[in-house]
Amino acid sequence: MLLFGPPGVGKTHLAIALGRAVVEAGHSVLFTSATALLAALSRAELDGQLSDKLGFYAKPKLLIVDELGYLPFEKRSAHLFFQLVARRYEKGSLLVTTNQLVGQWGQVFGDDVLAAAILDRLLHHSHALIIQGDSYRLRMKRKAGVLGGASTLQR
Repeated sequence: MLLFGPPGVGKTHLAIALGRAVVEAGHSVLFTSATALLAALSRAELDGQLSDKLGFYAKPKLLIVDELGYLPFEKRSAHLFFQLVARRYEKGSLLVTTNQLVGQWGQVFGDDVLAAAILDRLLHHSHALIIQGDSYRLRMKRKAGVLGGASTLQR
């Protein structure tokens, strides 16, 4: 499953709720941010433990990768992510939250061909949900009068 939308619209909240439902159904779930995942894979590669780390991330019934695309990937990180997606392909579910539509993934991964290969595997058998709207966090700050211009602050 792919959850698309701007920051603050509830993608992570929804991903966590879906993860909890999978756990309650008796299956294993692992939640990680994209940056933490790539840092762990990069460290494992440097330590000669990449296969073991890929196995660790391939094991859960559902792997949730949060905030993909908030920061662009370095080329090596993009290749490591592809290896993980390929290893999980048709073996385990992957839920990805992202603020980037698929047309922008070439920029995220720094390589249009690699992005297409990742998307080919992610989109096959998947559901995509696009969440639109304003940030819940900013909406609450506006409601509280924290945001809105100088006149709001002078009250």
